[in-house]
Amino acid sequence: MPRFFIDLHDGLQPIHDEVGFELPDLPAARAKVTRIMSAIARDMLPDVERQDYVACVRDGVGKVVYRARLSLAAEMVD
Repeated sequence: MPRFFIDLHDGLQPIHDEVGFELPDLPAARAKVTRIMSAIARDMLPDVERQDYVACVRDGVGKVVYRARLSLAAEMVD
């Protein structure tokens, strides 16, 4: 099974995946990223008013094959 690596960046500190995940194909890697980004939205975004997260999926040779972005811009309204 191919190995995919998912790097995360929050605009401040990148997290470089050195272990990766064995997944059957790119659609499975996309689904994994979607679950990760959903967890970030649920667990981390409620405490901020503006934040961007980017996840890049690399294949076994290091080529970026998929990218996902999660953005939040919130503000109080009178």
